[in-house]
Amino acid sequence: MSVFLALLPVVIIFIMLAFFKKPADTSGFVGWVLILLIAILYFKTSASVAITASLAGVVASFPISLMVATSLFQITYMEKVGAIRRLVVFLKSVSPQDKVVQILIINVGFGTLITALGATPVSILPPIMIALGYTSFVSIALPAIGYDALCTYALLGIPIVIFTQFTGITIDEAGAIFSRYMPVISTLIAFGMLYIVGRWRLMWRGAIPTIITGLTAGFVAIFMNKIHLTLLTGVGAGIAVMLIMMLYLLVRGKKVYDPSELTDEDIKVRETMPLWKAVLPWIFLVIFATIVNVPGPIFDTLFKDIPLAVSIIPIGKPIPIRLFWQAYWWVLISTLVASPFYKGGMRKLFGSTPRWIRRAPRPVFSACIFFAIAYVMNWSGYNSNWHFLGQEHNIVSVLAVNSARLFGEMYGLIAPYLGLLGGFISGSETSSIAMLTRFHLQTSQELWGAGAIVAGLLIAAASGIGGGLASVISPAKLQNAAAAIDRIGEESRVIRTTLWISLVITLACAIMTVIWLM
Repeated sequence: MSVFLALLPVVIIFIMLAFFKKPADTSGFVGWVLILLIAILYFKTSASVAITASLAGVVASFPISLMVATSLFQITYMEKVGAIRRLVVFLKSVSPQDKVVQILIINVGFGTLITALGATPVSILPPIMIALGYTSFVSIALPAIGYDALCTYALLGIPIVIFTQFTGITIDEAGAIFSRYMPVISTLIAFGMLYIVGRWRLMWRGAIPTIITGLTAGFVAIFMNKIHLTLLTGVGAGIAVMLIMMLYLLVRGKKVYDPSELTDEDIKVRETMPLWKAVLPWIFLVIFATIVNVPGPIFDTLFKDIPLAVSIIPIGKPIPIRLFWQAYWWVLISTLVASPFYKGGMRKLFGSTPRWIRRAPRPVFSACIFFAIAYVMNWSGYNSNWHFLGQEHNIVSVLAVNSARLFGEMYGLIAPYLGLLGGFISGSETSSIAMLTRFHLQTSQELWGAGAIVAGLLIAAASGIGGGLASVISPAKLQNAAAAIDRIGEESRVIRTTLWISLVITLACAIMTVIWLM
């Protein structure tokens, strides 16, 4: 009964998302209410503890929830001033002679770069893919699977920062664990893109540039960790992939940029502003992000010396806010700094607010509510005086003990799939990490005892990668992509194909994990 009730909220959320097609925020709210009731009524958790834990979860979600808010504001503003339209016209002229390279440049290179900067590929790239002549099916699926490429390093490394908060290790230590998966995972994702577009035939024809792309992204991830720039991995990998594919085209004697097929309307858009101005907020963001993340006095001051920590749970560690280091702060600053360069920039900045208000609340709430669920699970089993009643009263402990008994030392094979499920349910690798990391660490303690620290970190990281791979089957992301090209409803057809791709790539992650645990 304990295991059934512990899993019930997750099962209900899954059913609401997969079968009743309810949005993530609604499903998450129902799951949160259920976990509260189960924690209080069955696991004997104090109501005040459950509510306090929920509040702590909301505060802990700020790196992702506020990043969602500010990145949506930035994209809304860039749409308002015409910057996104100008960018679309540019990308239409990239590698028109080689569709494989075009797919890799746009969906792996550019997609990884803008994901790292806090933009949303599933909002930006589908209209571009449609304009390039791809089907609506492909235009929905490619940006979603492209989201996966280095999802762990999205939003200027927020998922990996959250991982460190739950594990207590440093960013570089976490990056060393995650990056070892990247060469294989990013290469398989690139092959997955070709399968979506042209099945096995295109995969064979495009094998060389695809392998080059995947290995470039993967080994850049390892390199960025070695030089202590883990949080800029997505930026570095995205740029490296675009450059290496351009070099590949030049070596083969093909054009990197050819605007000959632009329409008259495209040409008019191109004349409205230079490309550098269209991407100016991202240029500023790269500059600011580099300055605050390069090891040195600025990083030490913003990240370590002024954490602005908030203490909510009396016996828990204070939650570091790190306002002036966080990516969401610099997304906002970069948008404000760029605004004077646009015609009517400040006026349109305020004019973007109504549309942003319509867009932002629900995804922001969704990010918050899944963190709240995770924190209620983690802190269940405490009475009103914050005294622990025992493992049988803690949801995470109950699941961990029973998982250890069921799977034994093959648990490493299952953990990435649990992360995939968590990412599917929450729509975010970050939320999946928040929900499952403590559970994986505790299960590893049950299985490996003294060796649990190393095993637990590896398993938790593998689960995080599984959570990132869920982007291609996330109802929220696929629906977002479908909405961007007015094809709502087609995401259900896409998921039937992308599900198998995500399962296969997750299997590769699971196999690597089991081998490394031996």
